[in-house]
Amino acid sequence: MRTRRFPKLIFMLGLAFLLSLLLVGTALAFENREGDIVIIESGEVVEDDLYVFARDFTLNGTVQGDLVTFGSQITVGPSGVVEGDLIGAGQSVVINGQVQDDVRIAGGVLVLGPGAQVSDDFISAGFSLETGAGSTVGGDAVFAGNQALLAGDIAGNLTAAANGVDIQGSVAGDVDATVGSPTAAPPFSPFSFMPNMPPVPAVPGGLTVGRSAEIGGDLNYTSGTEAIIPPGAVGGVVNRTVPEVRPAEEPERVQPARGAGTASWFLKNLRNFLGLLVFGLLLIWLAPKIVQNSAAALQAKPLPGLGWGLVSLVAAFFAVLVLIAIMVVAAILLGIITLGDLVGTIVSGGLLAVGVFTFAFGVALSYLSQIVVSYLGGKLILSRLKPEWAVRPYLPFILGLIILVILAAIPYLGGVITFVVVLLGLGALWLLGMQWLRERRPAPAPIAAVD
Repeated sequence: MRTRRFPKLIFMLGLAFLLSLLLVGTALAFENREGDIVIIESGEVVEDDLYVFARDFTLNGTVQGDLVTFGSQITVGPSGVVEGDLIGAGQSVVINGQVQDDVRIAGGVLVLGPGAQVSDDFISAGFSLETGAGSTVGGDAVFAGNQALLAGDIAGNLTAAANGVDIQGSVAGDVDATVGSPTAAPPFSPFSFMPNMPPVPAVPGGLTVGRSAEIGGDLNYTSGTEAIIPPGAVGGVVNRTVPEVRPAEEPERVQPARGAGTASWFLKNLRNFLGLLVFGLLLIWLAPKIVQNSAAALQAKPLPGLGWGLVSLVAAFFAVLVLIAIMVVAAILLGIITLGDLVGTIVSGGLLAVGVFTFAFGVALSYLSQIVVSYLGGKLILSRLKPEWAVRPYLPFILGLIILVILAAIPYLGGVITFVVVLLGLGALWLLGMQWLRERRPAPAPIAAVD
């Protein structure tokens, strides 16, 4: 019996490769297009590599080189042809045409339409991936994210790490999947509230193999629940690995364990990346000034920002203690003056205030701080390499987040880097808050002149 392990190097090398694509090649010949809406019409031919930065990008023509694109909605229409590689990231990436080499995409919602043809490897990461019946991948397919509905045909091997993987099409080679629990699927898609997004299918947690599925090689999967495999669906052998469950008293290891431990380490870093990516894209879309102004405040005062971040971390702890103390003292005073009927109201209100404050600070600690620093780091890099790209709202954040995730995944050092980043981000929010208060403070009344 042959077993396989999902290598964490896929994650690290994939991110490093995407980073290298962003940082190098600026001296190479290519055509650049940018704007709010960019459309390559049917019949138009781009005789070079094409770089596109736009809110909405649609390819209906032909690109005779590689296509590199970043934006909100990215679409390759049925008549669209990319003769080289397709590299892209956005809130949604929809491919209905042809890509005659590799595809490397990341985003919230990823779709291979029924007529999509990818001649070589397909590598993707995002919240949801759907490959429609009739779509084809000529090489290997790799997906990392929350869920995948795979109804198309894959000529090579399939490697997936997600909470839910539903295979309804064919895989000519082996399948290696690391999946979550059937009860861990989110109740709804966070992209349901965003306009112009493709529909997101409902994929149950765990591994699902449909009756129409055909797997030519082995099926190796890691799951806490045994999947139901239809007879004849797998041409090779089926190997299931049960995830390692640590005893409660066992201290957490810094180094990831081998085998299932590697998959757990991978999924942990992946969930962190996707959570920050989704939350950051939503924040930049809904309230871009918060991110931009916080980053500007931190860029102007980096060292004070680090100090204020530490102050805010300590102040938050004491703020919770003060709220609890006020609630207790108020309840005691009301009891003394025989207004005991109000004690329940005071306690409920105090607990609500503590809960709201704790939740808000937790969001700032876990998400806002890292989003602000990621945006600032990506903007500083792009301002040196390609200044016109630095003014784009999404690209600096995506680049900075990739770098942050790579650094945070380094054993030992990653924890220190994350802590410093959180302090810098909290300091940036503190500086922005103080600036907001100063701007709204009434100006002192002018002193009347004395004759």
